[in-house]
Amino acid sequence: MKNNTIGTATIFALSAAFVSGVSLFVNKFAVTAMKDPTLFTMLKNSLVAVGLIGVVFLAGRHKEIRGLSRSQWLRLFAIGVIGGALPFALFFTGLSQTSAVGGAFIHKTLFLWVALLAIPFLKERMVWQQWAGVVMVFAGNLFIGGFTGFKFNMGEVMILAATILWAIENIIAKKALADISSVTVSAARMVIGSLLIISYVSIFGNFAPVFALTSAQWGWTILTGVFLTGYVIAWYAALARAPATYVATLLVPATLVTNVLSAVFITHALTNRDLVSAFLYAAGAFLLVFFARKTAERIKPVQDNKIFSTNI
Repeated sequence: MKNNTIGTATIFALSAAFVSGVSLFVNKFAVTAMKDPTLFTMLKNSLVAVGLIGVVFLAGRHKEIRGLSRSQWLRLFAIGVIGGALPFALFFTGLSQTSAVGGAFIHKTLFLWVALLAIPFLKERMVWQQWAGVVMVFAGNLFIGGFTGFKFNMGEVMILAATILWAIENIIAKKALADISSVTVSAARMVIGSLLIISYVSIFGNFAPVFALTSAQWGWTILTGVFLTGYVIAWYAALARAPATYVATLLVPATLVTNVLSAVFITHALTNRDLVSAFLYAAGAFLLVFFARKTAERIKPVQDNKIFSTNI
């Protein structure tokens, strides 16, 4: 794989990781303020869907959508269901029942589930140095940022289920990105997912609370929507250019962002144990990213994944 392709994918993936780390910390406060996780997910994802529809037209991808085949539509629908609907409801319901740090730890095991699926289904591979990095990252995550252990409650189970669904989505998306632009896949994920969540709320929920939201609640919704929009665009742009295992690996630093924010704003402490854990985390992330990149450079990149004329 050409260095410029991997380099661009790296920038997009690390941008997604930073946004994800900040977003997960902020989302904990947002979902608590909104009180109804499903309603919060519906509003936030709907705002993102509208924004991405605008990006589709800005990028001129509406012409591409008209020419999609039946098999391509089936892949996009699967992405919308598996990645854009059910896991969001599970994740934010679970996040309302557990800590941001615990939720971040579980969510950032995404790279492991992606690797386990990408190896058999996408024929990707990981070398032993990367697996050593996995062990070090998990060791570092067990202590830094106020993480005191799992509660083994339903909230954590929901977040784990959502993470596995997102891993499955990554495999489907990687195949879809072979002949569909990343911006179209991103928009399809959020639009289809939002429509399904809206349908669910219409049948089983209640729209009345929407009209009683305070300005602060709308503020949380819009802020998290902006984060999600940036994350989705960056994530799919990276996935279009590099192997799924490599892109998922680069999401690992997001946990460090969440943990540091938790240490600064919640626990108000950074102990020697935190510093040792941070070292383990950094060393493990280095092994993961360095050897994932070396492996990725040997794999042929996916072509024709432009968002704008500058191949973003």
